[in-house]
Amino acid sequence: MGGGEPGEVFVAGRSGGEFHADLDRGPERALDEWNPTEESVRPVRGKHRVAKQRNGLARSSTVLGVGVIAAVGAGGMATAQSKPPVSISLPDSIADNLPDAASLPGVGAFFSGGSEDDKPRDTTADAPLTTAGLTSAEAEQGTTDAGEALRARILQQAEQQQDAADAEARAAQEKVAAEKAAAEAKKQQDAAEAKVAAEKKKAEEEAKKKAEALRLAKLAASYAIPVSSYTITSTYGQAGPMWSSGHHTGLDFAAQTGTPIKAVHSGTIKSAGWSGAYGYRTVLELEDGTELWFCHQSSIGVGVGQKVSTGETIGRVGATGNVTGAHLHLEVHTPDGTGVDPMNWLRNKGLTP
Repeated sequence: MGGGEPGEVFVAGRSGGEFHADLDRGPERALDEWNPTEESVRPVRGKHRVAKQRNGLARSSTVLGVGVIAAVGAGGMATAQSKPPVSISLPDSIADNLPDAASLPGVGAFFSGGSEDDKPRDTTADAPLTTAGLTSAEAEQGTTDAGEALRARILQQAEQQQDAADAEARAAQEKVAAEKAAAEAKKQQDAAEAKVAAEKKKAEEEAKKKAEALRLAKLAASYAIPVSSYTITSTYGQAGPMWSSGHHTGLDFAAQTGTPIKAVHSGTIKSAGWSGAYGYRTVLELEDGTELWFCHQSSIGVGVGQKVSTGETIGRVGATGNVTGAHLHLEVHTPDGTGVDPMNWLRNKGLTP
């Protein structure tokens, strides 16, 4: 240990170097010499330990550094204009064990002596920015860039949404087409059913007409018009002062006097003779109780209780009773005695007067 200027401390190592620190502190203060050993320079982890030296003074590199900083803080910061440069030296044992700077990773390339092949290759640009968010399936497919993976997912989702929208649109179109087809099929079915129903109704009507024609034909064979060569002069219900009731109660067949009167249908003669305003009248009762009145005859050809058949002559046309000319006045009465239209009754029997 050597002397120095007041306020200055130096530490000498085995290599002869010196460490100077301007303490700028009052009287000169001497420090004991510190000789580093293998035990004292070993890195200490955790809590700092201070090893005792043979001279009884324990110091570590941390204590020395704290002391220097405290000395500098107490005396003020030294400036380059007023103070000489401070040199520092390391013990030979430490300097000999330091690695070559050119061999340090990432540092050797900065030395001019290194070649381009020795410089480490910058793989930052080749490496992906991040692999966060990558799924195992994407990693297996070779995807290493999270941004590209996100872009692929977005495109896939957009494509799936578009496919779903297209599928929905197709489903809607198919539904509309199906509804239209169903409506058209129903319309055709309804038309076909209506046509079948119309044809059926027409066939039924034709069959009914044929049946009625057949019935009337059979009836016509058993019923007959009472006179021939006649003219209808008065009909049922016709109003006028000529009739005591105020309206006509039968059907008039105008014909020459003496024209034969025929039985309209088979039955029994209920009465035959003079009947006031009706003149000579014959009443024919049919099997169902219906009565046929033949009035204004010039002569009667049957008697009471006599059975007659269709078309048999029962009298002659005349002008007896309340008349204006020769004619046959025909009336039809139901079994309860109610008078009905003889024209409709004859037509229902297949006859057309």
